[in-house]
Amino acid sequence: MANIVILRSAFLLFLSMAFVIQIAYAGGEGSLRPEQCGSACDHRCSATQYKKACLTYCNLCCNKCLCVPSGTYGHKEECPCYNNWKTKKGTPKCP
Repeated sequence: MANIVILRSAFLLFLSMAFVIQIAYAGGEGSLRPEQCGSACDHRCSATQYKKACLTYCNLCCNKCLCVPSGTYGHKEECPCYNNWKTKKGTPKCP
């Protein structure tokens, strides 16, 4: 009986952790809180050779849009605000 209770508790903990990770990286405008931007941008910029610039603009965009697309590249359609924010020259502002 004790084993069932332990297994059930572990399963519920796993589900809650998976839900938090899904919210943090699944994208969707407004899905992040400002304090989550740092870790989401660390993941987003992990594969670039221009890490400092990527982190700067990713955090700027995340704080405005409260969203970071999943993965390290692409998937910007998940966050319309992030995708549509442009520089004065019309190029994408957000990495």
